[in-house]
Amino acid sequence: MPRRLPRRIATISVHTSPLEQPGTGDAGGLNVYVVEVAKRLAARGVEVDIFTRAVSRSVPPVAELAPGVLVRHVTAGPFEDLDKADLPAQLCHFTFEVLRAEAAYAPGRYDVVHGHYWLSGQVGAVAKERWGVPFVQSMHTLGRVKNAALAAGDTAEPQDRIRGEAEVVAAADRLVANTDDEAAQLIGLYDAEASRVRTINPGVDLTVFQPGSRAAARQRLGLPSDAVVLVFAGRMQPLKAPHVVLHAAARMIRDDPGLAGRLRVAFVGGPSGTGRADPDGLVELASALGISGLVRLEPPCPQPELAEWYRAATLVMVPSRSESFGLVAVEAQACGTPVVAASVGGLRTAVADGVSGVLVDSRDPARYARAVQDLIAQPATLARLSHGAREHASRFGWSVTVDRLLNLYSGAMSEATQAVGS
Repeated sequence: MPRRLPRRIATISVHTSPLEQPGTGDAGGLNVYVVEVAKRLAARGVEVDIFTRAVSRSVPPVAELAPGVLVRHVTAGPFEDLDKADLPAQLCHFTFEVLRAEAAYAPGRYDVVHGHYWLSGQVGAVAKERWGVPFVQSMHTLGRVKNAALAAGDTAEPQDRIRGEAEVVAAADRLVANTDDEAAQLIGLYDAEASRVRTINPGVDLTVFQPGSRAAARQRLGLPSDAVVLVFAGRMQPLKAPHVVLHAAARMIRDDPGLAGRLRVAFVGGPSGTGRADPDGLVELASALGISGLVRLEPPCPQPELAEWYRAATLVMVPSRSESFGLVAVEAQACGTPVVAASVGGLRTAVADGVSGVLVDSRDPARYARAVQDLIAQPATLARLSHGAREHASRFGWSVTVDRLLNLYSGAMSEATQAVGS
């Protein structure tokens, strides 16, 4: 008997709206994931309702993200200036409103509930019991893993989160891990049953992130055609380690003063997390290092413009202390730009070391400087990595992700039906 596909999925994204611009605040790879998967599920005839917390009085209760995809803004707690750390106190209210929204329809509106991040998992666990549907959970980041890689000045994830994550892991019928590394962490650190964990890599939009003319991209962005351009994209917070890029750039110029006229360092994104408490930190650090004139700070931008930054770059740098996947790295490689990244977590999947980029097994900026220096001194190696980057990234299209998610949803639904019938 063929497996039944879901007709409609309830996606829970409590702490960040799919309508927000990735790269600032709490919006990042999770937002991209929710949006891209929802649009592609809808294109295959599976409707998606995304429940997220309303952060403004001006947002409508329901907004259409794409045909077949509705964003439901749930009022829970104050609209503005509610820190992510304060969100657990609003979960009861949020959950009540989600259940109330479903109750306005005939029974059986949703076939699956899929939570993203542990806060959403708390809601999904309740919805599972009330609706009698499978509960699928994607954690995206894990508190225990983040605490093991804390940056100076960063705040440890609280025990409430660690306990909450353990509850969500225990309640989920299926756990989606972005990489095999994350799957091992769920099993080893959170006692997840291996049979309930599935590794499904996120994807990139290969129609947006694709190779193009570097010269044209640099001209449009106002960058010198002959420059060595290093790009960092994403949220500016200690966990992502943007300061490492600045220290590495300063080290490169100390080693080769002639590079000062050619080097450009661009940061594309906005402050996030503890970085919001020091929004001028990068400006001050660049000044202290004497490289202010080489640095550009750009706000978060839509994907087509971000792709231009990747195409303009000589190298994209991802020195994060922890990453569950590393979407920026795959986006950059899809544009044909090699990546110099930290050898941590999901970046070991996102980057093929020596094939599509270079993984640095250190937090020392001098090691990053050396990796970049070695590459820019070897144009043939850079060209080889550029080819490898395109090839490696081509395996991460969203259609593959959605194929695997649909298979997972169907399996969870079949298992639930058998459990009811037994």
